[in-house]
Amino acid sequence: MAKATLILAAIELMRRRIKPKGIRIEIPSDLVPHISHYAARKQEHFICASVNGANEIINIRVVTIGLIDRTHVHPREVFADPLIDRASAVIVAHNHPAGPLQPSEPDIETTKRLKQAGEITGIGLLDHIIFNTGDYFSFLENGIIF
Repeated sequence: MAKATLILAAIELMRRRIKPKGIRIEIPSDLVPHISHYAARKQEHFICASVNGANEIINIRVVTIGLIDRTHVHPREVFADPLIDRASAVIVAHNHPAGPLQPSEPDIETTKRLKQAGEITGIGLLDHIIFNTGDYFSFLENGIIF
C-alpha cells in the first residue's frame, strides 16, 4: 500500500511539473482541467496562463497566493513572465475556496486593470476564470468587460 501511494504521488508530481505546451485553448473550459488541482486549496491562488498566437499554452504559473477570500494582484506581477515567454495573450484565473463563483467588485476592478495593462504591453487578456471544485465562471462567456 505504501509503495502504491508513493508511485501515485510521483505521478501527480510529474503531472503538475510537466508543462502543458502545445495544448490549444479554444474555449474557457479548455483551461480548467489544467488548473483544477488548485480548486480545493484553502487560499486563493491567482494563476496566469501564457498563450502563443495559436492559443496554445506556453506556461501556467501561480502569480500570487492570498487569503481565503481575496488575493492582491498587480499587473506588473501578472505580465512579468508572459513578457519573458513572448506570449501574445494571457488567461488569468483564480480559485474561490470560500464563496460563490460570481465575481466580486474587486475581481471586476482587477480584471479591468489587467485588460488595460495588457493593451499597453501588447499582451491581450483573453479571459478571467473563477473556479472551484464543482464549476467555473468565465468573464468572457458572461460578457463582463470583454
